[in-house]
Amino acid sequence: MKSLPCTLSALLLFTLAFTPAEYNQHAEQLKKKLPPGFTVVVQPPFVVIGDEPPATVRTRAASTVQWATDHLKKTYFTNDPADILDIFLFKNNASYEKHTKALFNDRPTTPFGYYSQTHKALVMNIETGGGTLVHEIVHPFIHANFPDCPAWFNEGLGSLYEQSAEKDGHIVGLTNWRLPALQDAIKKDSLPSFQSLTSTTPTEFYSKDRGTNYAQARYLCYYLQEKHLLTKFYKQFLENHKDDPTGYQTLQAVLSNPDMKAFQKTWQSYILTLTFP
Repeated sequence: MKSLPCTLSALLLFTLAFTPAEYNQHAEQLKKKLPPGFTVVVQPPFVVIGDEPPATVRTRAASTVQWATDHLKKTYFTNDPADILDIFLFKNNASYEKHTKALFNDRPTTPFGYYSQTHKALVMNIETGGGTLVHEIVHPFIHANFPDCPAWFNEGLGSLYEQSAEKDGHIVGLTNWRLPALQDAIKKDSLPSFQSLTSTTPTEFYSKDRGTNYAQARYLCYYLQEKHLLTKFYKQFLENHKDDPTGYQTLQAVLSNPDMKAFQKTWQSYILTLTFP
């Protein structure tokens, strides 16, 4: 067998953070802890666990988890999560509530799903749809590649892909259910400035006007995507975050330094032209 060139060998070692044997060992340990009726599928860098029929769990692992992972890495992320992460796909709300309590002693604060760094797991009520799953897959990749990312961009990027598709080989966000409430807030002139949004602390983002914050962050990312600026913004923000921890200055630069009050009016007018479904 020929030896690999040094650079290619190093790349493979970096990419394959865990061996197939390590994934299989992790899966076998999981099976010992799970109640009957669960299927476990290795889908690097995750292990997918579900209580739907085995064929359905395997299909979700390939068509949603692998698809989202491959496309997110192609567009944004270099590093995989540092740990093998579990994705729990509970078949309905009853299963979701029952098993989050039994397995994690958690009580979900959302009916859709969440990412738990503590348990190294993404926990989903998959009956609500695969969009939340793609959203939550973004978070461990952000944590691995941009650990200082502020909540507004972490959630803005994640929620962008709650409704997503493939275009020219890349993942793109589509309009979704958050749009009508955002348009209503625009009509009521109740949105904060982008400077205020980007400067929110995690507590402020998640506890004060949570729904509007998510929607405004999502559709700012959507606007950047549609103007072919989102990937540029991510890369420049990642590079500049020590000097610009909120991302506001980078946003201004990527938008070619407009009058931000005027830009917000332009953005709001654009959002009011969008439709869903």
